[in-house]
Amino acid sequence: MPKKIQISFDIEVFEAGELGNEELALIEKARETCENAYAPYSNFWVGAAILLENGEVITGTNQENAAYPSGLCAERTAIYWAGANYPNQKIKAIAVTAKKADTDNYLPVTPCGSCRQAVSEYENKQNEPIKIILEGKENSVYVIDSIGDLLPLKFTESSLEGK
Repeated sequence: MPKKIQISFDIEVFEAGELGNEELALIEKARETCENAYAPYSNFWVGAAILLENGEVITGTNQENAAYPSGLCAERTAIYWAGANYPNQKIKAIAVTAKKADTDNYLPVTPCGSCRQAVSEYENKQNEPIKIILEGKENSVYVIDSIGDLLPLKFTESSLEGK
């Protein structure tokens, strides 16, 4: 007889004004960056802002392509740029926002599976969690302690080794 297990995690939900200065600045930077998205097909703009341990903030936006699989999400454009240009800096947090083009209404959004896996790789690399800050509903912000909460059965180096 199979056994069932339950996997759960906590999300802190803040009103934007309740965030700490560091988190508020990061979500604001993600919102600002969202305006630079290249999304002529979906008109769904996504912005990401990453805070490095040295205080640098790296941003990224979604980049679409007429050949849809060739595009890239905001989270991965930012995290890969950070990894290429600041390879020895740990990532403290990543904020993600999204909205339809030319509106001021931000929408709740979470990283896609590929972005979750990419952030997971950097958590493994630095052996520390990365705080995830997500635009929520009705001017709320969701704060999650680690991408592992959103990807509990994640694929890691030990998966390749069969451990």
